[in-house]
Amino acid sequence: MSRVARVVLATRNAHKVEELNAILSEVVGELHLEVVGVTEFPEVEDVVESGVTFAENATLKAVQVCQATGMPSLADDSGLAVDVLGGCPGVFSARWSGVQGPDKDRANNQLLLSQLGDVPDAHRAAAFVCAAVLAMPDGTVRVQEGRVSGRLGRAPRGSGGFGYDPLLIVDGGERTLAEFSPAEKNAISHRGKAFRALAADLRELLA
Repeated sequence: MSRVARVVLATRNAHKVEELNAILSEVVGELHLEVVGVTEFPEVEDVVESGVTFAENATLKAVQVCQATGMPSLADDSGLAVDVLGGCPGVFSARWSGVQGPDKDRANNQLLLSQLGDVPDAHRAAAFVCAAVLAMPDGTVRVQEGRVSGRLGRAPRGSGGFGYDPLLIVDGGERTLAEFSPAEKNAISHRGKAFRALAADLRELLA
């Protein structure tokens, strides 16, 4: 029987571990990998995301978790970049409104919509951006990025996804990302694109 190699995803979110296993299902099966969350290692401390770009934050998380566990580690950082706001909320996407807890997503969406209230549709372009990082115990670090572009609607639509998904109307159609099925979202999402690009690095470094 082939040996299963563990790769640690720098998150305590079980949903993200499940999502990443789905996105990387082909390479996970091919290389006999098991992607686990950092919850498997309770001694690992939370990483302070002090970077000013998605790539910097993802690298901080991947490298520190790799050093703490001694295992190959994956991490990502992502958010919404709105053209008319100069790329904001950007790395501050998750805490744009300052609200924490179960009402965070609703508060973030409401604040963003209020800030763009008088911006015409032609100038509401935005994109979800994701940086995905693989850190190896020998110090090797690989970074890949993905994005999904669209425009911001004027009210949330859809019950899927999370964060700003109900606001971004994806280019090429009239559906928000929250109106896509999980499989459809994985196929076109910023996170899906970034991690599928990183699959080549996993093959190269873990085969």
